[in-house]
Amino acid sequence: MLSYIKRKLSESDSGVNSVTSSCGGNSGSSGDSGSGTGSSSSGSISGRSQNADELVRKTSQMSMDDEAIAFGEDALLHELGYRNATDLQETIYDLLRGIRDPEKPCTLEDLNVIYEDGIFVMPPTRSNVSVVRIEFNPTVPHCSLATLIGLCIRVKVERGLPHNIKLDIFIKKGAHQTEEEINKQINDKERIAAAMENPNLRNLVENCIKDEE
Repeated sequence: MLSYIKRKLSESDSGVNSVTSSCGGNSGSSGDSGSGTGSSSSGSISGRSQNADELVRKTSQMSMDDEAIAFGEDALLHELGYRNATDLQETIYDLLRGIRDPEKPCTLEDLNVIYEDGIFVMPPTRSNVSVVRIEFNPTVPHCSLATLIGLCIRVKVERGLPHNIKLDIFIKKGAHQTEEEINKQINDKERIAAAMENPNLRNLVENCIKDEE
C-alpha cells in the first residue's frame, strides 16, 4: 500500500516537473517574468513534497497500528468481537474441548475426537454470515455414537456463541463406515430439531455438554 502511494506521488511530481520545465523554456526570453514563474513553481513543488511526506507518514503509522482498519472477512469477524479467524477458531475449540464422551469418562479432546486443526473458518455467505466447518474423528470406524457426538458439537457451539453462524459439521474423511449418512443427519435442521424433542436423547446431549462444576 505504501509503495503504491509513493509511486503515485512520484508520478505526480514528475508530471509537475515536466510542465514546469516546458513553461520555463518558453518564457526564457521574458527575463524577470520567467524567473517569477520558476519561483512559484518551485514553491508549489516544495509544498506538494511536504504534503506527500505527511501522507506517507500517516499511512505508515496507520498500517502499523494495532487498530488498523479491517477489510473483507476480517471486518466481519471484528464486528462479531474477534481479532481474526484464529481467534474465532480458538474460541470454538475452547467450547468443544470439554464435551464428554457418551460412554467413556473422558473428554472429546482427551480422545482426540476433537482437535484444533479440525476447525476451519470459511468465507462468509452472500448474506454476510460467518461460516465455520468442524471436523471430528470417531474413535473407531463403526462408532455407534458418532451421530450423538455430532449433535453434541452442534448444540454446544450454537449455545456457546452469542451470535449466529452457519455451522457445518463433518466426520473426518474415511474415518467412519457410514460417514455420508451421518454427515447428512447432523447438518439437517429438521432432523436435529426432531432429535432434540426426544427426551432421552436430549438428556444424553445435556449430560455430555454441561460444564463441569
